[in-house]
Amino acid sequence: MAELRPSGAPGPAAPPAPGPTAPPAFASLFPPGLHAIYGECRRLYPDQPNPLQVTAIVKYWLGGPDPLDYVSMYRNVGSPSANIPEHWHYISFGLSDLYGDSRVHEFTGTDGPSGFGFELTFRLKRETGESAPPTWPAELMQGLARYVFQSENTFCSGDHVSWHSPLDNSESRIQHMLLTEDPQMQPVQTPFGVVTFLQIVGVCTEELHAAQQWNGQGILELLRTVPVAGGPWLITDMRRGETIFEIDPHLQERVDKGIEMDGSNLSGVSAKCAWDDLSRPPEDDEDSRSICIGTQPRRLSGKDTEQIRETLRRGLEINSKPVLPPINPQRQNGLTHDRAPSRKDSLESDSSTAIIPHELIRTRQLESVHLKFNQESGALIPLCLRGRLLHGRHFTYKSITGDMAITFVSTGVEGAFATEEHPYAAHGPWLQILLTGEFVEKMLEDLEDLTSPEEPS
Repeated sequence: MAELRPSGAPGPAAPPAPGPTAPPAFASLFPPGLHAIYGECRRLYPDQPNPLQVTAIVKYWLGGPDPLDYVSMYRNVGSPSANIPEHWHYISFGLSDLYGDSRVHEFTGTDGPSGFGFELTFRLKRETGESAPPTWPAELMQGLARYVFQSENTFCSGDHVSWHSPLDNSESRIQHMLLTEDPQMQPVQTPFGVVTFLQIVGVCTEELHAAQQWNGQGILELLRTVPVAGGPWLITDMRRGETIFEIDPHLQERVDKGIEMDGSNLSGVSAKCAWDDLSRPPEDDEDSRSICIGTQPRRLSGKDTEQIRETLRRGLEINSKPVLPPINPQRQNGLTHDRAPSRKDSLESDSSTAIIPHELIRTRQLESVHLKFNQESGALIPLCLRGRLLHGRHFTYKSITGDMAITFVSTGVEGAFATEEHPYAAHGPWLQILLTGEFVEKMLEDLEDLTSPEEPS
């Protein structure tokens, strides 16, 4: 549950929002992380010291369901001369460490990220006659925050979020999201670390697919060139009825050329998928070739999980060497430049401890395998083939229903345990499939129906 009130209104759920000039005695009682972010808000909106806020009635650290303590809503006048319309500006408080006392986030020092290292923002076009900001974006931000807290995966600029529903529960075509740096909010140094601001950008299904096939940053740049689709500040207009490709058909050519030149930087997804070894039946209970048969699937060992995680991280490096990590990888201190630091990557889970010692799981060469994907996951196979493997890269499906994974690799990927001599290989519940360029081309012909704009039956 949440409630709406001015941020300066009295009450335990929403303390007042002091600016940088607040009295020292009051500022000492105000959560330092919250105070630092408010300072940046006051810099942008000095005439709005007490914006409307959606606040969590029961805070997350008291057992409430909403991770964000507050979402402040400001009125931004825009700049008509620069094609920036008047809009509502939403700013979250809670993904970063507001308190510094470990009630929500573990303190890791002042030089690193504060909490998850970022807060979310959203810019919604103001409709004519609208006197107050709609509150649905606050719930949207709470939904994304729940995902971050539950999975401990962080977002970064260029990421996409498949939402599959109008963001405001209307009939709008804006049903998915991209993430980018907020054009006005500057990174903030708090006593508990650094906070950056990631802006949510609403997009149509066709624009999401283009971001998957190519990359999020490329589509964001195209959106900036189309005023009605976002413009320079990427302001979401829920009434937009056309995609950028319908508004300007030449943009599709730019995307196609980008895919041909760059491929896709989407290196993997969490998916509903499974694989079975059709070579022969399992010899015993410890020889699990049919990963999804039985009530308790075998779990990935810690080292296998680490290897898959590093695979996805490195796959996000544009124009980097297509190298899978060694079988015994060393933990890196930082991630690649395209990813923000994360407490836990999407392929790690609390249950993925080494139930079976890594050194006791042998790598097995298989004669034939049966792959199973749900429709949405299967629709990404052409992306995997055309955008990744034809560019000498790899692509991983990590099961969301069991602790297993499927990685497709090309002949240019080093460090894989699948080889041209043995193209199907498994290491515990992790299957690797090596596909030659010739075979990829044949698969693309066979899967041509999946690449059509119409929804597959």
